Amino acid sequence: MSDPKRFFSISDVPAGALEGEKVAVLGYGNLGRTVALNMRDSGTTVLVGNQDDEYAAQAKKEGFEVVSVQEAAKADVVFVLLPDEVIPDVWAEIIAPSLKDNAAIAFGSGYTLAYDLIDTPSTLDVLLVAPRMAGETARERFERGEGFWAYLGVENDASGKAERRMLGLAAGMGSLRADKDGNDAPGTGAMQMGAEMEATIDLYIEQTVGPLLGGAIMTAFEVGSQNGIPPEALVLEMYMSGEFETVFTAFRTMGFFKAAESHGPTALYGGMMRTMEVDRAPMVERFEKVLGEIRAGDFAKKFQEERAAGYPMLEAAQLMIEADSPQTQAEARARKRG
Repeated sequence: MSDPKRFFSISDVPAGALEGEKVAVLGYGNLGRTVALNMRDSGTTVLVGNQDDEYAAQAKKEGFEVVSVQEAAKADVVFVLLPDEVIPDVWAEIIAPSLKDNAAIAFGSGYTLAYDLIDTPSTLDVLLVAPRMAGETARERFERGEGFWAYLGVENDASGKAERRMLGLAAGMGSLRADKDGNDAPGTGAMQMGAEMEATIDLYIEQTVGPLLGGAIMTAFEVGSQNGIPPEALVLEMYMSGEFETVFTAFRTMGFFKAAESHGPTALYGGMMRTMEVDRAPMVERFEKVLGEIRAGDFAKKFQEERAAGYPMLEAAQLMIEADSPQTQAEARARKRG
């Protein structure tokens, strides 16, 4: 589609990019709330579309005009921030019939577009405006005058102003923003990307790096506890002290390999030695299998089946999360300092 190496900054945003446009945010959950608040604070009048529930009540309390999803979808620029698996259920019957020709429909994730879960007509601007940060954190960064990264893309340009609208949304939500001197705010930027690639990257990292990191932390806790290391010390060492956060901060600011220089000789030597001992062949095989299933649409199919069945696996995961495990108990003791 477009050059995947193209980056956008605040200087790319046309003046008055969304001027004269009626903008609606569909969904007032974690990300929807952040986008609506950030855009309003950036000077854009935002309409919130949400079903009549606690999220709608919160939006009203926070000063937004709240209407039904169907009514909000009549806006000029409609930013869909509903859960990925929910969008197909409401698209054909509620959202699509309300959309105007030459309106823009923007998605905070490429998921539904990548796996053909919805059918978008050629009469619409279809945009990807995907923050690379959770809603609450994106709001905190915005309030500190900072930005955050996003992936942006134009899937269809019916109006001739699709890119203008895309950049207006990105700037309004806080991804592309200026500091007091008119330059890019800290941590600000966006990379041009199509919906299919965005969905692939998002799912791929979630299902490869995430499980390995989580599995490593749980295994280190179990083995360490069984071999006499205080459980409280293990959770402090791995994540509660904040030391690991500085490691990832160094990855971001210095680069993955260069960040090794921020560690002492003991940590550098031990980490490098043990990394060299890791058999990465099974990991490569596993990652390629996961990526292949994602690209084939197998995961998307399974997740829609999970929703249709009433989320049984998610319920099991929630029970595990809420369980009073030894690791959770150690965390509680560490927070109480004894």
